[in-house]
Amino acid sequence: MKLMLFSLLLSVLVGYLLGGRLSNVSTIRLRWTGLAVAGFALQFVSGPGTAIPLTCLYSSFVLLTIFAVKNVRIVGFPLILVGIALNFTVIGSNLGMPVARQALEASGQADTLEGLIHNPYPKHHLASSDDLVVFLGDVIAVPKPVGQAISIGDIFTYGGVAVVIAAGMRAPVGRREEEVPGMPDDRGEVQHAGG
Repeated sequence: MKLMLFSLLLSVLVGYLLGGRLSNVSTIRLRWTGLAVAGFALQFVSGPGTAIPLTCLYSSFVLLTIFAVKNVRIVGFPLILVGIALNFTVIGSNLGMPVARQALEASGQADTLEGLIHNPYPKHHLASSDDLVVFLGDVIAVPKPVGQAISIGDIFTYGGVAVVIAAGMRAPVGRREEEVPGMPDDRGEVQHAGG
């Protein structure tokens, strides 16, 4: 969650540095946003055992994948789609996300090791030799103040979201009519190049 907030703040900063405005983000035409909301919510479902949480987690990735595909023409969404696919691959291959011990220790989360060993969450477990494609798991340490172990898929996903926001903050495609030569302005007068 900290990394998500950090990437959002960074994307807004970059958007402003590129001359954008936050209000321009509202002009982005996302399709099927309900799938994104439902998919994100499903990742927080917990329950007895692993069947219900894992089913919800897998369903979440299916919904998020469909959402990303429907919006893949928007700048940044190809990165998001790659990130979702990478995370879904490692989670689906291992019945949850494998987390590397060294990534937890290097990110200042060594205190969570006991919980992953003795009470693994359906979404995360301590990586072992039995896990597949572990390099796609949470093996990258982000030091404090973020203090998080992340995956390659997370980098693509958060990076894609940052690109969507930063690009969306820029002036909408197609400048205002009064700024385009040959187009009438609000008074009906035609603008000419060079004033």
